[in-house]
Amino acid sequence: MRNVTLDADTPTSAHRTAAACLGDAIDAVLPDRVVRDSVSLRGDTLAIGEESYDLSEFERVVVVGGGKAADGVADALEAVLGDRIDAGAVVTPTPGEGGRIERLPGDHPVPSERGVESARRLVELLDDADEDTLVLAVVTGGASAVIPTPAEGVSLSDLRATTDELLRSGADISELNAVRKHLSTLKGGGLARRAAPATVVGLVFSDVVGNDLGVIASGPTAPDETTYGDALSVLDRYDLSVPDSVRDRLERGAEGDLPETPTRGDPVFESVRNHVLADGHTALSAARETARERGYDAFVLSSRVRGEAREAAKTHDAIAEEIAATGDPVSPPAVVLSGGECTVTVRGDGEGGPNLEFCLSAARELETAAVVAAVDSDGEDGGTDVAGAVVDDRTVESGDEAAAALADNDALPYLRARNALVRTGPTGTNVNDLRVVVVAGDEGSDAEET
Repeated sequence: MRNVTLDADTPTSAHRTAAACLGDAIDAVLPDRVVRDSVSLRGDTLAIGEESYDLSEFERVVVVGGGKAADGVADALEAVLGDRIDAGAVVTPTPGEGGRIERLPGDHPVPSERGVESARRLVELLDDADEDTLVLAVVTGGASAVIPTPAEGVSLSDLRATTDELLRSGADISELNAVRKHLSTLKGGGLARRAAPATVVGLVFSDVVGNDLGVIASGPTAPDETTYGDALSVLDRYDLSVPDSVRDRLERGAEGDLPETPTRGDPVFESVRNHVLADGHTALSAARETARERGYDAFVLSSRVRGEAREAAKTHDAIAEEIAATGDPVSPPAVVLSGGECTVTVRGDGEGGPNLEFCLSAARELETAAVVAAVDSDGEDGGTDVAGAVVDDRTVESGDEAAAALADNDALPYLRARNALVRTGPTGTNVNDLRVVVVAGDEGSDAEET
């Protein structure tokens, strides 16, 4: 099991169950395990999921891509394909040592100069591709930021400023990426267009609710259903102040002076196939099995929870309270699991992230004996160095103090002071947020102890 460390001095069995569920959920979506289960090579036949590719039909096999899971995916592909890989490069925040595939640095959540430099190598490899090339595109969460390729007229600093504004606004990932796709050359189907006429196979780890290929990592290998006009609408909806160059580009695009990103039916996608190898439900299914093995009645509420983190927390509290009070929808001891991507509209100057804010809000509202935990599967919630938190009905003593921390978006120091943090370190994967609610039995002891 992935090492999930609780700061709690004397964690209860319910706390340990929450940690076990989270650890096994993350383990289930680690790249080496996912690729081992999904990708195989027998002779010249490369099998990916239910489809196969005859490598004898290609002169070269090239690997490109990036994101938080890219280093592990590259390791796993090298183990499967070995010297059948002719060249490759992936960009990731924590690059390791590669064999056939170069590992290059990028930064998240705000793009950096080193990410721009690394992206140039990917572009070189794509420009060398032809109809006899098989391009294995590694598409994992975080690639939108770590592989910045600013469009003409947009500088890196402009892209950084716009990303900062979007992240603070409370815009969801589809809105954020609608803007980023129209400020980049590889996003929004741009990688597929650059690689054409090569055969492109996307190996996708989804960190997006609903697995929308056009949104995951800003859809480098997928048709883009958004427009320049949609991107402008996002800026206006959230009243964002962005550099003049950004607004000018989007306005020119909306007026038809710039070509749109490739959409469904574009010939560049005729030789593109995408495979979603892992997503949030993959992780939650593993956590459900862990809970059941420990004697709990466990169910997945949804892998698609979204909206403001503090509001989603109230719904999870209500479910825990209903289970404890009425035995509906399941009788305790029970575990409720959910995933997805909540957002935070930043109005204060504090430290935190969506999962930390979720937990603080849950602890403030919780009115029954239960444990609530939430983490970002990449191990770094909202740019902090912690994965998330684990709380219970005793975490908050002063509702006013907790309310003040929420008002200032300052969940991290509040939860740190109460030994409520969860640490994993960078996990090397990313399938979004994972949440666990543990409701103990009638006598206050949970299933593990009975």
